[in-house]
Amino acid sequence: MQQAGLAGILAACAAPAVHAQPVLRWRIATAFPHALDAILGGTEQFVRQVGLLSGGRLQLTLLPNEEPVSPLAQIEALQQGEIDALHAVPTHLVAVDECFAFDGALPFGLNSRQMNAWMIEGNGLKLLRDFYAQHQIVNFPMGNTGAQMGGWFRHELQSLEDLNGLRIQISGLGARVLQSLGAAPQQLAAGEMVAALERGQLDAAEWVGPHDDRKLGLNRVTRHYYYPGWWEGGTQLSLYCHAKAWRNLPAELKLMVELAAQAAHAVVQARYDVLNPQAFKQLVAAGAKVKAFPRPVMDAAFKASNVLYADLSRRNPGWRRIYADFSAFRREQNLWHRLAEASFDRYMQSARL
Repeated sequence: MQQAGLAGILAACAAPAVHAQPVLRWRIATAFPHALDAILGGTEQFVRQVGLLSGGRLQLTLLPNEEPVSPLAQIEALQQGEIDALHAVPTHLVAVDECFAFDGALPFGLNSRQMNAWMIEGNGLKLLRDFYAQHQIVNFPMGNTGAQMGGWFRHELQSLEDLNGLRIQISGLGARVLQSLGAAPQQLAAGEMVAALERGQLDAAEWVGPHDDRKLGLNRVTRHYYYPGWWEGGTQLSLYCHAKAWRNLPAELKLMVELAAQAAHAVVQARYDVLNPQAFKQLVAAGAKVKAFPRPVMDAAFKASNVLYADLSRRNPGWRRIYADFSAFRREQNLWHRLAEASFDRYMQSARL
């Protein structure tokens, strides 16, 4: 009886403190339509887990993304506090500042494992937090597509000269590199690409990889499927939190947001690693002609990328600071990966299993 009475008293004393804690509500937007179910699933998981981890103390409302929304409009809404968080594609925001690309992917940059290392154990997250502070953003890695494909082409790409005047759907810094090589980059909404290819308004389009490309139907209107997507060797996606909304969270809720973002980050990559091989086999069975970019095209793109980075280092102080660390990290990673990771991969991919 005494023990039961004491337990009741303790429960009664503790109950008011629990009930007194306020419920916080966030509005979170996403850059991803339903066609990108692998990534959108990560956003939806994040929303659910924050609610569960917080016991309902932080409630996130995921805003629908049924109509094409400009990435610039979304980032502006976040900066103005109209939304509290955004699941974004950083590479789509290079028009604001080229430094956004470091949080997503650079042409001939890092693969997904190297990107994780730079962000989590290297200086990546610290450098990007400093950069994002001026944009009223607190960022967290939240997903990675892995290395992407090079896209679908209506005609075979046989030489560097075939890039002249090529109307290709592509965004980010990869578009600038291709433009410097004579191509004519285009910016269309996802739902417009297939029709544009059918009408001959586009000569090529890059999207993500086998799973997403197949869902979008790009293989129905063109057959030449090129690899690799050298402009996105491991595309990271990010959770952006409005700085003021983030500051207003208690420490334990901040930790819950961070943990839920980490879980979604891992799941999105794993989902692509499962779905892409399956979709790739289906695309090949349906008649896709899979081809590597000609070596002269790769070499020219690599050279043009380095020219672009040198130019950005001259005129963008933020870029210069981050790129110095990024490029040094990339150099060390590739020395190691070439010896251990890549040699093991090459053997396993040639072995008869």
